Amino acid sequence: MGSTTALNEMIHAPEIVVMPGVFDPFSAKLAERAGFAAVQCSGAAISGVHFGRPDYSLISLDDMLACTARIVRAVRIPVMADGDNGFGNAVNTHYAVQAFEEAGAAGVNLEDQITPKRCGHLDGKHILDLHEATIKIRAAAEARRDPDFVINARTDALAVEGIEGVIQRGNAYLDAGATMIFVEGVTSREEIRQAAANIDGPVAVNVIEGGKSPHHLTFRELQDLGVARVSLPGALLMAALGGMRHALERIQAEDSTANLDDLFVPFREAHDLIGMRDIEELEKRYLA
Repeated sequence: MGSTTALNEMIHAPEIVVMPGVFDPFSAKLAERAGFAAVQCSGAAISGVHFGRPDYSLISLDDMLACTARIVRAVRIPVMADGDNGFGNAVNTHYAVQAFEEAGAAGVNLEDQITPKRCGHLDGKHILDLHEATIKIRAAAEARRDPDFVINARTDALAVEGIEGVIQRGNAYLDAGATMIFVEGVTSREEIRQAAANIDGPVAVNVIEGGKSPHHLTFRELQDLGVARVSLPGALLMAALGGMRHALERIQAEDSTANLDDLFVPFREAHDLIGMRDIEELEKRYLA
């Protein structure tokens, strides 16, 4: 089974799909080894880690494609790409979808914000009118060559038009060919329940710790509310940043790295994670 079909089936299955947000091969491999069935490329994390820029339409389609392709090559599980708002109009969106599919992604997020877009848990968002946003989703759906390639249509309408706008847009995007509707910026159990009950297809949400998400809800509770997929776009990045900051503070305070084993992945494990054992086997085979 291909990755697109696998991801599509996960989304339509009764059990919720939990997708950690990844930003490089290391984070993707760790998620795969931890037993997660799929991962989500986090555009905000990719922008910050690889380019030192905020999530504000400051990196190009080619930049995002290159990072996504490296993540896809690193794991065997399906990878959902982050297509921002299609990197332009409906024509740009059409070609962006084809490019992500060619890069090996199993699906892509596409949002209805205007350019420059911003993190969905920040204030000051502006969204396209319904007609233009729907045309962009139709362009995306018609661009895919594999009918199982997942078009995850994200709407930021909750902060602008309320739950009624979310429901109207969600159903319009499904009619235009979207696979799933990603309701960004939910703040309560009731908003999630209403969206899942009134949108006629799979509904996704995300959980951003410190953002607007009701992150006290368990994944099982989200499933019971009708959510098909939950992404965790910031969890791994914030954990990595916290770990690095703590390590650096201790190195400064202790004048050494001698007592930091409790913070470190073992040296050999780090090299094995990225494939050093394979290199060594090839060396034995070809260079003995």
